[in-house]
Formats: sequence, structure tokens, C-alpha cells
Amino acid sequence: MTCPNLEKLVGFYPIYGHEFNRLTHALSTRRRLKEQIWFIGENPSITQRSQKQLAPGLMNPEQKALFVNYHNIWSSLTTLFLHSPGQGILEKDVFVNEKSNWNHPRKVRGPGVLHRLPSLKHLCISNFDMDDFDDYTLQHLPPLHSLRLQDLEGVTFWGLSEFSRARNAFGIRKLALVNMDVLYISAISSLLLRLKNLKKFTLVQDTSPEVPPEEIVIQPIMASQQLEFLHWDIVVPGSAYENVVASIRRGGFPRLRTIRAPNDPYGMIQALCKPRAQIELPSDWSAEALAEGIPEGGLRAARRAAQQRLEDAWTTVQFKVMVEENGIVHEIFDLNGFMGTVGSRIEYSLEPDVDASDHALIDFKDVIAGDDAAVGIKRQKGCRGLWNAEHSGGMKWWRHAERPRWKPIELMKFF
Repeated sequence: MTCPNLEKLVGFYPIYGHEFNRLTHALSTRRRLKEQIWFIGENPSITQRSQKQLAPGLMNPEQKALFVNYHNIWSSLTTLFLHSPGQGILEKDVFVNEKSNWNHPRKVRGPGVLHRLPSLKHLCISNFDMDDFDDYTLQHLPPLHSLRLQDLEGVTFWGLSEFSRARNAFGIRKLALVNMDVLYISAISSLLLRLKNLKKFTLVQDTSPEVPPEEIVIQPIMASQQLEFLHWDIVVPGSAYENVVASIRRGGFPRLRTIRAPNDPYGMIQALCKPRAQIELPSDWSAEALAEGIPEGGLRAARRAAQQRLEDAWTTVQFKVMVEENGIVHEIFDLNGFMGTVGSRIEYSLEPDVDASDHALIDFKDVIAGDDAAVGIKRQKGCRGLWNAEHSGGMKWWRHAERPRWKPIELMKFF
């Protein structure tokens, strides 16, 4: 057996289409494997069945057994990613195994892949539809340290609120909700309040989670005694923007040390943090960056806006110092202002998870170096072998079709 002690396979993540392949089978025999990324692709037979029937039951027993059995001996696996880049399917009973109340029509039971991994601590589930992963599936996840939920239309604010009360959620230290369209801020408040071990929280979505009309707002509406890092990125700020500012100002996050808010249109979050002399990075003014311009909605645009707020404050007179003796004013000194709060312990960060990226949050496009077309990723400036152009074998030896340049990515940055 080659590499019997293999712990991870990095840089190549092929699409799994519910059919046997030798690479996946080989990985399933490595008992010490610690991390696995699944890109679940489409399968012709499943697609054909979906045209005649509704879920569940689109995966046949053989397809379920094949996928589930890959996990049988991964007793050392700590990190698992399940992502559907297109229309890939994993049904509810493949995710979890519900062991009680079998007669409930919405509860699921089955092989429960996630419950076959005794060392599992870090889990990312992304881009599955409501027939595969929903509120009820969420309630039966195993106990975890890190969880990222992304683009899951079946998970609602109700499911998140219930999950905050589940015993299996109490150990979560890092929680990321990406493009989950949380409707009400009460779900976020419940998660922050009840997850007592939470150190890092990430919220990314287009719409603002609002306060229900019948609820009375008492600040701080959000609070967490242990939270140290907050990533808050809402494209349309709404009342959530004002509520997070008010919650920080009212002492809702006593241990908060870093906040990253790419969308801070009025600078209210920046004003709560330590004053900084410089926010823009040297790379923002490189020749390449200037040639490409500043993409709207990216980190460079956010840093430019934050830097502009700094510079505007520097040119605004905020204090006047008067030198007076015997009732006579001898001199008046104008002191210009600054952006931030003196004495604050919160750092205002606009740096990306992945170096040189214009996106704050790491995503699957940052780790893929395989079949980019299959997952809808467009890459530029790939490798054609030029680094080896001086080889004596000539161009025919070193030149190859352009492919993405691989770079090491730490998967824990997803959480």
C-alpha cells in the first residue's frame, strides 16, 4: 500500500459523481486521513429519476452505500467539507442518523455519515437544496468545534434558533453563516447568547436581518461574553447595521478584539475601534492594482473608503486649545481629529483570509486547482511551465496547457 499513513490530499479535488473511482477508494483505505473535501457532482441516473419523482429516494441504495462506506474507517478524520458546486445530491439520511421519534414524518434516519466519524470537529456544508439539508437535519449534527453553513436554502431562522438550544451545538467555537439569508436578527442573537464557547462568528449575506414588528428592542440586542472575532458583512445594512453598533457600544461583546466589516458605509463600526494611521495596504497601490482599477464591492474599495474617512478626520478641527493668562487669550491651537475611539480594545480589520485576495472571506474557488470549469471558476494567469524553460529538453519537454497555479491554503481559514 502506497502512503499508508496519509493524512491529507492537497491541491486536487475531483468531482464525485456517485460512481466508483480508484482515487476515492484509495483514500477511503487510509485510516489516518484527517481532512477530506467532497465536491458532489451530478449523476445521470439520479438526474433521470429526478424527472419522474421527488426527493427522497433519488439516490438508489447502491449509491448511498458506496458513499457511506468510504467513511467507515476514517476514525482520525477531524475536518470534512461537503460542497455541491452544481446540482449534486446527498439526501438527508446520508448526512445524519436520527435515532428517536421514528414516526415523525419529517425526521430522518439512515446511515448518517457524519455520525460515523468519531473525531470530526470541523464541518462545512455548502450549496445543497432543501430536500438534502434543512432545519431538521441541522438539529442532528454531531457535536463540533467549528461549523460553516453556506448557501443552504432549507435552513431558516427558525432552524438556527432551535439549533442554538441543541446540546450538540454548545461546544461550537467558530460559526460561519454565509449566504444563508437569515430573516430575523433574533436567530443571530440566540446563537450568540447561547453558544457559550463561541470565539469567532461570521455573517455574510445580502439582506439585513430585521427585528420582527411585534418585538421590542432592548440594547444590547446581541451579546456574547466570549466572542473575540466578528466578521459582519451585510450588503444592504438596514437595522442590523445599527443594532450591531449599538450592541458593541452597550458592552454586549466585552472580549471582542477584532471586527472585520467590509460593508461599513457610514464608518460607524470603524468609529468604535482603535484609531489607525493607515488602513490601505502597499499592494493597493502596486502598478498591477492601479492598472486593474478598484472593483466595486471588494476589499480594496472598502479599504479605500476607510482610508478616506481617516484622512477626512485628519483635516477636521476636533479640539481647540486656548492658552490664557490673567484673562487674556494669548494663543489658540487647533487640533485635528481622528477616526476611532481612544481606549477601545477592538482592532478594525480589512485584510483577507487569503493573501492578495480582494474578497475578505475564503471560498471554494481559493482551494480548487483541478477541474475549474466543472465548478464555474474562471482563472487567469495560470502556469504553462515557463518556470522550467531553461531545461535542456526544450519547449516540448517543459511546456504544458495552462492550468491554475497551486498555492497552499489552510482549510481552517474557512471557519
